[in-house]
Amino acid sequence: MSIEGLGFGYRERASYASDPRSSRGRLVVEIESPTRTVFQRDRDRIIHSTAFRRLKHKTQVFIAHEDDHFRTRLTHTIEVAQIARALARSMFLDEDLAEAIALVHDFGHTPFGHTGEDALDAKMAEFGGFDHNAQSLRIVTKLERRYAEFDGLNLCWETLEGLVKHNGPLIGPHAASQPVPLAVLEYNRRNDLELDRFASLEAQCAAIADDIAYNAHDIDDGLRSGLLSLDRLADVAIIGDILRSVREKYPALDDTRTTHEIVRRQITLMVEDVIRQSQANIAALKPQTIRDVHEAGRKIVDFSPEMREAEKALKKYLYANLYFHESVVRVRKSAERIVAELFDAYFADVGNMPEGWREGREGASEAQRARHVADFLAGMTDTYAVREYRRLFDRTPELA
Repeated sequence: MSIEGLGFGYRERASYASDPRSSRGRLVVEIESPTRTVFQRDRDRIIHSTAFRRLKHKTQVFIAHEDDHFRTRLTHTIEVAQIARALARSMFLDEDLAEAIALVHDFGHTPFGHTGEDALDAKMAEFGGFDHNAQSLRIVTKLERRYAEFDGLNLCWETLEGLVKHNGPLIGPHAASQPVPLAVLEYNRRNDLELDRFASLEAQCAAIADDIAYNAHDIDDGLRSGLLSLDRLADVAIIGDILRSVREKYPALDDTRTTHEIVRRQITLMVEDVIRQSQANIAALKPQTIRDVHEAGRKIVDFSPEMREAEKALKKYLYANLYFHESVVRVRKSAERIVAELFDAYFADVGNMPEGWREGREGASEAQRARHVADFLAGMTDTYAVREYRRLFDRTPELA
């Protein structure tokens, strides 16, 4: 095949963007593709992974069986990737890297969303805890088993750095106070991800795209569920102004179309705010290279101060009226029990685990056995967790 004249994605980028031609490479050296950049190849590996397919049956906010139209982890991930690409394109960054990080960022989530994570973290408290971001790293560096020459997906340094640090540095003066997960520290000893520095702008695009996506689609799903109402949203930051504008222009519009109009306007408003603020930050900091981004000492891709305050107020409203609504909490308690009891059953007897997960556990320490169980449990979809619960306990758990 002649590759003359093919487009490889080596288009014009800002000098401070991530450049696939200058990638720091993969932990296991491979011959690179003649038709794809390293970031495009990472994106493709992520999409073809088992962990990516599992996202279609993992909870975002509402258990999937409650309504066919609620977001799952997969649809959320796709929405995040679309927004991340748009942000990266507007700043002349590498769209493929931003997309890859967005697509992989939720790989480590348990069944039943954050509820499952909380339950698993409690069970793992004396064995290093459980963190979904660290679990994503374990999946792409160890648990996926697709290739003849290595475990994991052997993603390039820039994709792994973005996965681990998209929310900011993990150590040093700019880090959040929580301890660094053990899985991250172990991998970092093999492949230094510079945990004390800020990630690329592409990773920052993926991180803020996550905020934009779930703020918007949780409003949509909340209205669909009946736990939120348009009238009650009239006084909520960001949403109230949009609702008034929609009703003024379309006074006879039905609630379904009004909801979609609110969501699309909300996304547009937040995306455009991020672009304006990020352009201002770039102009003020004047980064010339990717190293300048790593050492900037602050996030560059960000909301304006006004939008950040409005976004915090919106999150506060959603926590009070949606995420901790009594009907959601009731389902959460059932989901917590499923995860906790499954963990106990597997931890007590590895023979309770399916074939392929029992083997090679002889002589394992308690900590190793617990992590093995956590790896298995975290990979489950909601539906598989319910099936396993039914198999082990001969009863179907109630999730309502």
